[in-house]
Amino acid sequence: MKVINPSMPEPYCYETDYRKIPKQYLKSNIPQGRKVIKWQPFASVPQQYEIINQHIKNQSKVDKPILDEMAKRDLNNILAQKLIYDPPATIKYWDNDYYKTIECEINKIDSERNKLEIIKDEEVIKININCLIEIN
Repeated sequence: MKVINPSMPEPYCYETDYRKIPKQYLKSNIPQGRKVIKWQPFASVPQQYEIINQHIKNQSKVDKPILDEMAKRDLNNILAQKLIYDPPATIKYWDNDYYKTIECEINKIDSERNKLEIIKDEEVIKININCLIEIN
């Protein structure tokens, strides 16, 4: 057998795996190098990353909810109550494939255009009534 580590005692002089050698027999002045190197990915095909990001966005999209008559009636009752007695409200609605939540003050209902007019930070916003999901 070939002696690999001649300066070490008998059982360890033939060992090739440093993990099996006790620490006191190893050299302590091993250079540390650059410690932890942080690598940044190289975008060699940017179109591929754009497509992957688009797939990720598409996975979080949701279809427009279909409410039954009972849910529509409950929403209508809560909306009427908020409009008359307690204008501040939290509204959850569907907008362009995503659910959105907004804290606002209900201003009026435009039944002709089927829109709910709300005020958020001094700005008037109109939401389609058919897209409402929940009002608190």
